[in-house]
Amino acid sequence: MSQQPIIQIRDLSVRFGEVQAVNHVTFDIPEGKITAIVGESGSGKTTIATAILDLIPDSAKVTGKILYKGQDVRTMSKHELRNYRWSDVSMVFQAAQSALNPVMTVGDQFVETVKEHNDVPTSDIMKKASQLLDYVRLDPERVLKSFPHELSGGMKQRVMIAFSLLLDSKFVILDEPTTALDVITQDYIFDILARINRDFGTTMLLVTHDIAIVARAADYIGVMYGGKLVEFGETFRMFEEPRHPYTQGLIQATPSLLTDNDSIKQIGGLPPNLAALPSGCAFHPRCPFAKDICRSETPVIEYFDDGELVSCHRQNNEQYKAG
Repeated sequence: MSQQPIIQIRDLSVRFGEVQAVNHVTFDIPEGKITAIVGESGSGKTTIATAILDLIPDSAKVTGKILYKGQDVRTMSKHELRNYRWSDVSMVFQAAQSALNPVMTVGDQFVETVKEHNDVPTSDIMKKASQLLDYVRLDPERVLKSFPHELSGGMKQRVMIAFSLLLDSKFVILDEPTTALDVITQDYIFDILARINRDFGTTMLLVTHDIAIVARAADYIGVMYGGKLVEFGETFRMFEEPRHPYTQGLIQATPSLLTDNDSIKQIGGLPPNLAALPSGCAFHPRCPFAKDICRSETPVIEYFDDGELVSCHRQNNEQYKAG
């Protein structure tokens, strides 16, 4: 990975009571690129996203470091965090349409958001809002005067993407950005995200359960399972040569126009209980390649020179290969 990281996550763990939501995760998010985190519901991907903004509830136990351009987010003062959020890093939350105030016009909400951070004339805010809405292919004259209920789901999602760019954020996190949208609108949204990345150099983190949906947009993909990052790598390489059996399973379970239904293989079993994780590798109850060592020992993470990683006995354990 030749790009400098904008975010460095180091040995991050997040625990909610008995639930180990994130378990010793380490990886870099390269600046100027689109990175995706994929995994089933409850795998810990959204928790990582909220931890980057230091929005984890105080009741949780958080350890490890999250470095933004070298500064630990968890040690920032309230003033530093205020500037960091929105100005440096913004987030479009899952079901972001619900984040819009139903009793305010979109234009008023743009103005309110900026004035919470900067003393800028309303006319300047509306001008920039119009430019951003036009950029995400919405009619500014109509949308700025509209209330949220007057917009479709896809339009509201694009409004929220415009919001995330309002303060010139260098890094945008999008949690399930196309949930509940039809496939044509999903494709449209990812075209817009790719265009923003290309034109502005905005770094993006896409959080999703669907590895196929981000394949065409993401430069890098991290795969989460049971609170752990089991594989991280360049998108093309991962689809050509997935190293972890769970990554292989996600890809094989993905429908394609080029394959028939008989070639689609589901991943058997159920996701693990984060309050009672299996011993050894958490994926071993569902893994077709599991051996005794997988059931008894946690695999060591193998790091590669290009920043890629995998956590699997099958890849890096001589005892597995000998058995």
